[in-house]
Amino acid sequence: MRLLLLGLIAFASFGQSFRLYLKDGTHHLAREYAVEEGRVRYYSIERSDWEEIPAELVDLAKTESERKQRLDADTQAKADAVAEDEAARALRREARKVPVEFGVYYVDGDSIKTLPQAEVKIVNDKKRNVLKTITPIPIVTGKATVEVDGEKSGFAVREARPEFYIRQSNEERMAIIRVTPKKGVRVIEQVTIVPVVNEAIEEQDQIETFRRQFGEGLFKVWPTKPLPAGEYAVVQYTEGKLSVQVWDFRIE
Repeated sequence: MRLLLLGLIAFASFGQSFRLYLKDGTHHLAREYAVEEGRVRYYSIERSDWEEIPAELVDLAKTESERKQRLDADTQAKADAVAEDEAARALRREARKVPVEFGVYYVDGDSIKTLPQAEVKIVNDKKRNVLKTITPIPIVTGKATVEVDGEKSGFAVREARPEFYIRQSNEERMAIIRVTPKKGVRVIEQVTIVPVVNEAIEEQDQIETFRRQFGEGLFKVWPTKPLPAGEYAVVQYTEGKLSVQVWDFRIE
């Protein structure tokens, strides 16, 4: 008979609590409750015991509404946690595909492709004299450009938000930049070499990116917004030292 008279049962699992609202605006903290023969029987959190109260004094609609909201929120939080955990595992599986050698790697669907590292040079901006193949800062002052040969990269990407892994050999800054085609070359950055202190002021057209780290020295970077077709590069550099390393690509 008692089972037939059972109405609503809330929070049957142990350890959870909710507010059992009364019509006078007060409430009791309960772990579970049941409506039986015109009375509400509930387990009181404050007194750690079962108690009863006339059902007409209880605001069951408000109690159930809040309980449902909490259940829905808990369910969504658990679903989000599962999805996040699965996404993290998927990324770890993908990261294991990245070669251990220093370099930049393009995420092409389920495969990882190696970007060839470009040979870069410093060129005097006035006389177009090649000052030297880029190494730490040269002993030359004035304006210059850092360039790579060819107006078009040999590595084509057909998506507007490409993703790259960067495996660093030492701790340096990294970025995705736009490069400028110009009469047989692509300009990576403009450089002003300050005399006396021999410091390089580098100007890059950097793109806003997201970044995620996977362990020591391994990063994933990708643009925050879709990129238009054009010439780009992933670069690694130490600011002021003119030691930029370049992996160029183009978006078609």
